[in-house]
Amino acid sequence: MKHVFLIGYMGCGKSAIGKSLSYALRQPFADTDEMIERSEKMTINEIFAKKGEEYFRAKETQVLAKLSEAGASYVVSTGGGLVLREENRKLMKELGITVYLRATTDTLYGRLKNDDKRPLLKNAQDTRALIEQMLEKRSPVYEEAADVIIDVDHIGIQDASYKIKGMIRKLQGENRDDKTGGRPMILVMHGPNLNFLGIREPEIYGRQTYDDLVAYIRKNAASLGYATSFFQSNHEGMLIDRIQRAYSDKTAGILINPGALTHYSYALHDALASVADIPKIEVHLSDITAREGFRAVSVTKDACQGQVYGMGFEGYVKALGLLDEIIKRRQEAN
Repeated sequence: MKHVFLIGYMGCGKSAIGKSLSYALRQPFADTDEMIERSEKMTINEIFAKKGEEYFRAKETQVLAKLSEAGASYVVSTGGGLVLREENRKLMKELGITVYLRATTDTLYGRLKNDDKRPLLKNAQDTRALIEQMLEKRSPVYEEAADVIIDVDHIGIQDASYKIKGMIRKLQGENRDDKTGGRPMILVMHGPNLNFLGIREPEIYGRQTYDDLVAYIRKNAASLGYATSFFQSNHEGMLIDRIQRAYSDKTAGILINPGALTHYSYALHDALASVADIPKIEVHLSDITAREGFRAVSVTKDACQGQVYGMGFEGYVKALGLLDEIIKRRQEAN
């Protein structure tokens, strides 16, 4: 995989979509403006004020050239004017794929009309007219430089990133088949004491075993077209490590029963939140709202896209269905 460069007018969403795309592609994220600010120890506004626009444009080219020496392939959010230099356009062609996030004047004005941090807009008498004027000049350059163009006026951040991912794959002719037979992989995770199903409090959790549960989930996931990977641990850190590994092992979705960690593990919440582009559903065998007061509290559910409880084994089927809906929605966006 080469670098993926996001270009477009300021306010089109390069940073936000870029961060989401980095998760989708499993590539680190970089922002040329932030790289320049770190190297200069000044904000972009300060660089423009003290050293001028030409100095800043030269720094953009230097930062871009450094990416040729990078040991990894990055998703790169570029400054709005970076692409105007022919030297920069050539570098991007050599180093990777260029994606133009195209937005209308109305969209850009709506996002930028109250923004006083952009040096080129800071003293504008008529912000809308300036955006329209600059966009008229830059749009042909953006389009000429782009390998992929996506309109971002009426699309969410995650949907945009998955659509871009699909367009890039088509461009590269990528084969997504792997040892799962081409089926997307669902990671099913269980926290403390779930391995004691059938032994632990059978009046609450029933007498079916953990192995029975695994077989039940595997069968129902297969009927939806998914491969499954199961992980159970009584140790918080091991669960966190497995979630982080999902970032790079092509996991399509996570179904998780955190056990008692549900009620107090902010570390587990943060781990789930850190893999933001992987859809996640939290599931519980029992009705956690009808038991002790502390069990009604879940600190992990906000890092997930849904929660299912009180349905026993059948709750896992419902959770799989919710994951399936999210995954298919994203596939359609591709």
